[in-house]
Amino acid sequence: MITVPNITTAQKSAHIMYRGDACAKAMGMSIEKVEEGFAQLKMPITINMLNGHQSCHGGVLFSLADTAFAYACNSQGYAAVASMCSIDFIRPGFEGDLLTACATMKHQGKRSGLYEVEITNQDGKTLALFQGRSHRLGYRLEDAPHD
Repeated sequence: MITVPNITTAQKSAHIMYRGDACAKAMGMSIEKVEEGFAQLKMPITINMLNGHQSCHGGVLFSLADTAFAYACNSQGYAAVASMCSIDFIRPGFEGDLLTACATMKHQGKRSGLYEVEITNQDGKTLALFQGRSHRLGYRLEDAPHD
């Protein structure tokens, strides 16, 4: 008899999403941990992510935060998208830094949610703080059309 390990709704949701997440894969993002209302992702800063000041481009930081937010707000199995996001840049990141983005649910209603994401470097220093509002689409992730 084959036993299948228990997989949480959050893990199943992350698997469904990551399967088609070409952006996260191309940017070297990895999912470290997912739980209901929480996601932790890591990403190394590469030379292709640097701006003209030789620091990590703000759009790259936003992409990492937005991706962690996406995994957190979909972690209950309901398809959700961003309806509003903002980010505050605290300090720069540099080539070779290993970033961690931790997204945490602050509120989740029937249709809308509020999430916060903190991006830190390998020294635990905060690079950015992100806040996102989510909107549920009215169906479960597993029921979404996939190719």
